[in-house]
Amino acid sequence: MQNNGFYTNKTLNLRGVLLTLDTPKVMGILNVTPDSFYDGGKFNTEHTIKEQVEKMVTEQATFIDVGGYSTRPGAEEVSEEEEARRVLPVIQWSVKTFPGIAISIDTFRASIARRAVEAGAAMVNDVSGGDRDPEMFSTVASLRVPYVLMHMRGTPATMTKLTDYNDLLKDITDYFVARLHKLHQAGVTDVIIDPGFGFAKNIEQNFMLLKNLDAFRVLGAPILAGVSRKSMIWKTLETDPDGALNGTTALNMVALMKGVAILRVHDVREAMQCIQLMKRLTVNQ
Repeated sequence: MQNNGFYTNKTLNLRGVLLTLDTPKVMGILNVTPDSFYDGGKFNTEHTIKEQVEKMVTEQATFIDVGGYSTRPGAEEVSEEEEARRVLPVIQWSVKTFPGIAISIDTFRASIARRAVEAGAAMVNDVSGGDRDPEMFSTVASLRVPYVLMHMRGTPATMTKLTDYNDLLKDITDYFVARLHKLHQAGVTDVIIDPGFGFAKNIEQNFMLLKNLDAFRVLGAPILAGVSRKSMIWKTLETDPDGALNGTTALNMVALMKGVAILRVHDVREAMQCIQLMKRLTVNQ
């Protein structure tokens, strides 16, 4: 397959600040929800939220991904106003307190994306790849912020039943090619692709994706990997999300060796250590 040529730039424009991805970066996860699979309910007060943001900034996260709508299997529906109530004050406080941090808004709603960017967010992370809101691509184009395009089938309520593929890697690649074309036509200039570990994929498929993650580099877009504490790790190790940090660190290192540009994680310090070791491993290559 030939590179589609749409997104070959390794520099992101974050509200006028140019960020190079020559060195991998870490995106810290901040779920301000009561029901996320690992940290649901942990950050539901002003004090705990601010404490976690400060912790991730101190541990050198480049991005903090703020989400107010859980996408775990079977998660409850959340109204637009409730999602806004959860995320907008966090974004406003974070960019005011830590102006050097880039806030990403984790949402599939174009209206929330717009309100979040107006509040100070610098990136949109859409788990639905534009499928759940037809206004998302044009909205991101008008906002002129980078967009994380994730592969997913169905919704959080249905995705576990949608794991049949003709050819996993080809099907996901075709999905990205089609949506990269639409994003390019809409005028979105910075796109990061995320193969969506755990979203409409079973454990075997998740490991196949990780093993072949570098195959997506042909698309010309930076790759984001989000395996942090997911069931592909803790079910394989016969533990639980709390016991999956060591496995997460191991698989993050594999992802880095496959060429990912961004690690999306719950544990920033350990991910930064992976990047530090990876840089040492590849020096003078």
